[in-house]
Amino acid sequence: MTELTEMTETTLTDPTVVRAIQLVWREAKLLDDKAYEVWQDLYADDGVYVIPIDPDTEDFASSLNMVYDDKRLRGMRVERMIQGYAPSAVAAARTVRTISRFQVEAASATEVTLTSAQVLVAYKRGRTDVLGAELTHTVRLSDDGDRIALKVVRLLNSEEAVTASGYLL
Repeated sequence: MTELTEMTETTLTDPTVVRAIQLVWREAKLLDDKAYEVWQDLYADDGVYVIPIDPDTEDFASSLNMVYDDKRLRGMRVERMIQGYAPSAVAAARTVRTISRFQVEAASATEVTLTSAQVLVAYKRGRTDVLGAELTHTVRLSDDGDRIALKVVRLLNSEEAVTASGYLL
């Protein structure tokens, strides 16, 4: 993978970077629409979705995480979200995500790693919550369809008590 050492305006207009950003935005829309079965298909078979507690960790496998989902665990989480029996699925929150401030961390013809900022607003049972997070997405590009190889959600309040969200971040 080719490391990019400085940002330029043309970096974000590079066709491979644009494809990766479009996939990140599509993921956000699917989550807001609660299209969880379609959402999980955005991930590579070996893709990982992680929400670490330690805001500085890079060793997710050896760290305590709120979420550390491979394909099997994502599938189980989606099943709970759509079956309607889990507390997180009953009267699920309505959400809207804004993802912006993209920066390219690394890029090649077949893979792009982006960081971005996310603001998620959730409404459930008369209560509105706002969550901020730093996101990292590694997107594999392929003629067969682009897929997320890694998504890291670093919540701003990850070291505090976080109530059950009832939605995917």
